[in-house]
Amino acid sequence: MGYARYEIYRNGEKIDAGYDVEAMCEEPGCEEAIDRGLAHLCGSTPGGDEYGCGGYYCGQHLYVGPVAGVEGLCKRCDQHWEAEHPDREEATV
Repeated sequence: MGYARYEIYRNGEKIDAGYDVEAMCEEPGCEEAIDRGLAHLCGSTPGGDEYGCGGYYCGQHLYVGPVAGVEGLCKRCDQHWEAEHPDREEATV
């Protein structure tokens, strides 16, 4: 399977995903054009996982992931992760 275009299930709905799938940032009020590739994914697994919602966000609305293997999280998932893991150390760049 390539990552240009594939189908996933998210919240019970089948959607197209991949870096060849044009989309808009899913942050309310944002109209930034993006793709549904892994670079814009909240969490580590398309469709959602224990880290993120599986939504797709622009660079302004995707934050550094909390653990290795998780590239980024949206604001809501990042805040949820922080609340559940108050003792985690901040990542340094």
